[in-house]
Amino acid sequence: MSRETARKVLEVEAHAILGLVPRVGEAYDRAVDLLLACTGRVVVSGMGKSGLIGQKISATLSSTGTPSLFLHPAEATHGDLGRIVKGDVLLAVSYSGETEEIVALVAWMRRLASPLVAMTGNPRSSLAAAADAHLDVSIPKEACPFGLAPTASTTAALAMGDALAMGLLERRGFTIEDFAVLHPGGRLGKKLLRVEDVMQAGDLAPRVAPGAAMKDVLFEMTKKRLGMTTVVDADGRLLGMISDGDLRRQMERHGYALLDRTAAQCMTPGPLTVRRRELATSALALLEERRITSLPVVDEAGLVEGVVHLHDLWKTEMI
Repeated sequence: MSRETARKVLEVEAHAILGLVPRVGEAYDRAVDLLLACTGRVVVSGMGKSGLIGQKISATLSSTGTPSLFLHPAEATHGDLGRIVKGDVLLAVSYSGETEEIVALVAWMRRLASPLVAMTGNPRSSLAAAADAHLDVSIPKEACPFGLAPTASTTAALAMGDALAMGLLERRGFTIEDFAVLHPGGRLGKKLLRVEDVMQAGDLAPRVAPGAAMKDVLFEMTKKRLGMTTVVDADGRLLGMISDGDLRRQMERHGYALLDRTAAQCMTPGPLTVRRRELATSALALLEERRITSLPVVDEAGLVEGVVHLHDLWKTEMI
C-alpha cells in the first residue's frame, strides 16, 4: 500500500510541475526583467512551508549570480526591516496570497519603491493584485490524501523558483567560470577546479632541449618525478614529450646505445596537451581515456606552462 501511495504522490507532484509550463509567458519575462534590473538584493520572503521554499530559492539565486537574502516576514516587523534597503526587490511566496505577515511586508517595501514579484496559487489574491509581476503556481490538488499538508504546492513553487534562477543565469551570461568562483569549497568546488589549480608549474615542470643527451633526460625525469619530460625549443615551445613508456620502448630497440641518442631522437612529437583554464575533470577524463599519466599544459602560442599528472588529479578527490 505504501508503494502505491508513493507512486501517487510522485505523479501528483509531477503533474503539478508540468501544469506550470504553459504559464511561462509575459509574467515570467516581467519577473526576470525586474530581478535582473535589481541594483540591491533580491529579498525572498515566505511564511511556514513557503518560507522554507523561499530559503532554497534565495540560496539558488545567490549561487548563480543574483545577490539574494531570505527575510522571515514575522521577524521583519520585529527589527529585521533594517535589512532592506533602497534598490532591493521583494520576491514573496504565499500560496494563498493573503498571508498577513507577507502583506504587511509588501506595504513596507512599497514605501521604499521596491518592485514586487509574487508567487501565489491565487491570481485574485491581495498579493497577486499588488505585484508588479505575478507568477501563478496554483495546482489542481495537493499530494496529501487529506488535501491539507503543503506538498504539490511547495513543489510547484520550488520549481518556479528554479525556473526564475536559471532564466536570470542565462540573461546575465553567467558562466561555468563564474560558478566556480562562487563554489570554491567542498566536493562541488573540487569538480570545478581548473588545470592551473593542480598542475606542476615553473621549475616543477620537467623540460629538456631537443639536443639534450639521454642521460640528462633521465636525470631531469628522475629529479621532477613525474615519469616524463617535455621537450622544448629555445623559446620554451613544446616540441614533444618523453615518457617512461617511451624510454622502455627505446631501450628495447637500442639497448645501452640509447644513452648516445638525443631527446629529439627519442621523443614523441606533437603530444596531447591541455590549456590551463580547462576544467581539471576534463583533463582527468582525457588521461583515463588515453591511458596515460601526464599532459603538458601549453598556452595559445604552444609555450609550456606546466604539466598535469594523474596522481595530482586523484589527490583532489574529484571522483
